[in-house]
Amino acid sequence: MVLKSINPTTEDVVETFEEFSPAQIDAALQQAYDAQRRWRKTSFGERSARLQNTARALRAQKSRLAALATREMGKPIVEAEAEVEKCAYNCDFYAEHAATFLADEHVQMNLSDSFVAFEPLGVVLAIMPWNFPFWQVFRFAAPALMAGNGAVLKHASNVPSCALAIEDILRTAGLPDGLLRTVLVPGSGVEPLIADPRIAAVTLTGSSEVGERVAGAAGRHLKKQVLELGGSDPFIVLADADLDAAVKVAVRARNQNNGQSCIAAKRFIVEAGAADQFTEKFAATVKALHVGDPMQRETNIGPLARGDLRETLATQVERTVKAGAHALTGGASLDGKGYFYAPTVLDGVSQDMPAFREETFGPVAAVIRARDPEAAVKLANDTEYGLGAALWTGNVERGKDLARHIEAGNVFINGMVASDPRIPFGGIKRSGYGRELGSYGIKEFVNIQTIVVGQPAAPPPPAE
Repeated sequence: MVLKSINPTTEDVVETFEEFSPAQIDAALQQAYDAQRRWRKTSFGERSARLQNTARALRAQKSRLAALATREMGKPIVEAEAEVEKCAYNCDFYAEHAATFLADEHVQMNLSDSFVAFEPLGVVLAIMPWNFPFWQVFRFAAPALMAGNGAVLKHASNVPSCALAIEDILRTAGLPDGLLRTVLVPGSGVEPLIADPRIAAVTLTGSSEVGERVAGAAGRHLKKQVLELGGSDPFIVLADADLDAAVKVAVRARNQNNGQSCIAAKRFIVEAGAADQFTEKFAATVKALHVGDPMQRETNIGPLARGDLRETLATQVERTVKAGAHALTGGASLDGKGYFYAPTVLDGVSQDMPAFREETFGPVAAVIRARDPEAAVKLANDTEYGLGAALWTGNVERGKDLARHIEAGNVFINGMVASDPRIPFGGIKRSGYGRELGSYGIKEFVNIQTIVVGQPAAPPPPAE
């Protein structure tokens, strides 16, 4: 099988890559396994120096890497540059904090010593998506490598150039040869990788359907998993919110990365008292977005990454409109070369429509009206997903209380949902399980090892 790098702006095949042979896959696995066995013995100081080198290499090659992502999956160039910078920041963050996060935790047990240690698991298989071709990998890799693990990267088949560039960056930064190996295989090649005894654990960012298959395969082989899956994030706007601020963030929250993000705001649930005003401003601002060549710095919206993704999105919009919603702007694919879809705002969306029930992966926003804050939260929770949520209100204390009732792994009050190295990130329900980032994320792929010196006495009996 040949993997193709296709420019979604021009639909031209830029480069082709041969799928790895079984011998190449075996060699990559063995190289990662051997490198990790050595790497786990290094100090945090040595790992930190290499990761700081990685951050410097990313910044030095930011222009080249950003152009590569834009060419291969259509991300606007300004956003691509920001993505590379975020990867560098993540490397710096874990280089500074990993030793503290993974320091031994001493436990008082009336013994000479007893403590909890955090030791690496081994080689982690990372199954990564195309929409943030650098960030998704470094989001996992920076903490995993600092914890002493190695990695085998199975990246999305439509971003092979980005996948190989990541391996090259780490090599340039002085990390051991093979500590992170890219394998160019199709989706059908994932299960044999999971089954291989040299793979200790699996992390996936992808759709809920793929998550089911990966979790099943990993479960059969008793391997730890972290799954960051789909989302249909609510963006709740209460009547007392600053509407101008909410609209400005809402447009970015829905259309960043051409709308192709699991944590993009997708369902805009607006309290009745503010619905007409918000929707009018929202649609007008979306209509003004500049759609075009993502290599041009003034472009806000580039193409979708693949033609089939555009077809799926168009069908979802058509079905939603047929069910009774109406498009205030957009609502159709754009003519000409490239997988472009017009930025769209759908009004009059209800709970039984595709734009409410399904994840829409593209620049399509669904507006739903709620009678009061409690009804808005109920609508927000009426989904199989639970990744992120935004809540806009003029009463922050009430917002904090409402946030606890929203079924999501991340709730942002008067802000845009985003992943950040300083805080844990992940979902519930069909959005997956486990956490990335923060101190929690680095502990997902470690052996939480109890070490006790001596024989602990029995705990005291319960009080009468």
